[in-house]
Amino acid sequence: MPTVPTFTAHNGFALPAIGLGTYALNGDEGAAAVTSALGAGYRLLDSAFNYENEGSVGRGVAASDVPRGEIIVTTKLPGRHHPTAKARASIEESRSRLGLDITDLHLIHWPNPSQDEYVQAWAALVEAQERGVVRQIGVSNFLPEHLERIERETGVRPVVNQIELHPYFPQEEQLAYHREHGILTEAWSPLGRAKALVEEPVVVEVAAAHGITPVQAVLAWHVARETVSIPKASSLEHQVSNLAAAEIVLDDSEVEALTALGRADGRLFDADPRTHEES
Repeated sequence: MPTVPTFTAHNGFALPAIGLGTYALNGDEGAAAVTSALGAGYRLLDSAFNYENEGSVGRGVAASDVPRGEIIVTTKLPGRHHPTAKARASIEESRSRLGLDITDLHLIHWPNPSQDEYVQAWAALVEAQERGVVRQIGVSNFLPEHLERIERETGVRPVVNQIELHPYFPQEEQLAYHREHGILTEAWSPLGRAKALVEEPVVVEVAAAHGITPVQAVLAWHVARETVSIPKASSLEHQVSNLAAAEIVLDDSEVEALTALGRADGRLFDADPRTHEES
């Protein structure tokens, strides 16, 4: 198994550099993919209430021989559950779906600022952590203004912010903010527009220089920038290949060359947290 580096948050909580994204891994096949990934060496799993696969993820964990204490199971609170009572119920429902006594990392999926209820959702996560039913709490798709507000109003800073981040959208300012405040950055859709990205000449060139695949080159770019990537992979072959990227070391010029692929319209879709609303 590869040696996977870890990155550490302001409170000492650490995440491995590469985890398994489980979006669209559902049913028996999804559960089998989770078990397969854990056997291959993954220790971070990323799910969400809205993925409708928490049950499959939980079954995959239960079927694995990996000790439960070594696995970090992540899920996310949906936008429609931001109000206090709904947030409390959603946290409990996620635990039930996962079949776990405790969730390791619970995030708010989107801030939905026009509804202005994300502080309630954050307070519910703080309360759940205090009750011992959630180990660590964080957010997803939050901008600095959202991060500052929830800390100001509750006194608790997130350990993680999961955001869209890939070479077409490298998020340099947001990443710098997270580093300054000890917040771990997780990258969703870490491969961006995968087909187009892996055919970029600079990606192909970096991959050839290291004798690796273009996908591994992009994942190694994430590792070099200390962002946690969570690529989805259902087959053992792809799971092993992705995780192996954790040991690949790019030099600064290669990292800069991939970062230079960033573009103003680099988002995958209209997912600006200032305006995007998730149900």
